[in-house]
Amino acid sequence: MDIFHIYLPIAGIEFNALLLVLIGFCVGVLGGFFGVGGGWIVTPALNIFGFQMAFAIGTDLSNIFGQTLGAVKKHQKMGNIDWKLGLISIATSIVGLEIGSEVILALEKAGEVGMIVRWCYMLLLWGLGSYMLHDYLRMRPKESQENAVEQTQASDSKSRNGHPRISERLHRINIPPMISFPSSGIEGVSIWIILLVFLFTGFLSGFLGVGGGFIIMPALVYLIGLPTAVAVGTSLVTVLFSGAYGCFTYALKGRVELTAAMILLVGSAIGVQIGATAVKYIRGYGIRLLFAVMILLAGCSIAIEQVYKLTGIAAYSATAGIVIMGTALCMVLIIIVRMWLQARRGRDIQL
Repeated sequence: MDIFHIYLPIAGIEFNALLLVLIGFCVGVLGGFFGVGGGWIVTPALNIFGFQMAFAIGTDLSNIFGQTLGAVKKHQKMGNIDWKLGLISIATSIVGLEIGSEVILALEKAGEVGMIVRWCYMLLLWGLGSYMLHDYLRMRPKESQENAVEQTQASDSKSRNGHPRISERLHRINIPPMISFPSSGIEGVSIWIILLVFLFTGFLSGFLGVGGGFIIMPALVYLIGLPTAVAVGTSLVTVLFSGAYGCFTYALKGRVELTAAMILLVGSAIGVQIGATAVKYIRGYGIRLLFAVMILLAGCSIAIEQVYKLTGIAAYSATAGIVIMGTALCMVLIIIVRMWLQARRGRDIQL
């Protein structure tokens, strides 16, 4: 398969073009389905397979921008975007992203960037995944299938009565100015809560090389109280603009491998259409369950890579690559199969 190896002049390494296409396709499907940019897969994967961390982050951000354009258009057609909330997030996210990218460059000069970023990835992925899995197990109805459908729809509706407990508490914080989001059924929430959420996710975007979606989607669901489908579409708006700015600022710093980014986009442009369409067939807590399982396994892959960096045993690095790509491929297969089965049945599925 050496014929598929290409030289990447900016990063100064050789890389398999077919692997780039495969990574792009997987994150396209997963990004369109979960409302994330896929950076929590692409950045670790590129780093595991040979990119320096700063180049992995910058290249991934350019891919995030390209793939998210198609996903936003698809979700807009399905009515899954709260544009008012999404646009408010953009300016704040960009401020956080710039702070995060400057921290990365400072750590790169100190020679500590790889280890610190990997530890942050592990803590965030395991923390989020554990919480979402716990929430799924706690809320999953134990009654009949008919009652399960009714309760899941209620938990995912636009009524404030369906908000998780955390969002109910945050909605009681009356620090003016207050703002409402009719498209999502949100009435009277402090704008400062919204700004803090997106400042933090913007920082993560610049620091970890992600569009912020893997934290924005659960934040919109659990902290602000959006229905899951709307949270998926709205998070993509923030991912789109933060990815665009992240690509720009990392390119100015000479940390974007343009050839690799273009090849990644070939796969993601196809995958994102599949993922966004699948949201019509797998909804509510089903999306949250798949999301939780995947980010927990992604955290395991990064932990294995950290062991390799500490021990120097090559088998750990190979195992980390297998785990992260195997997880992505399995999730893509599950999404495609369930979408196909439910499209044939002509009804939505609840996990």
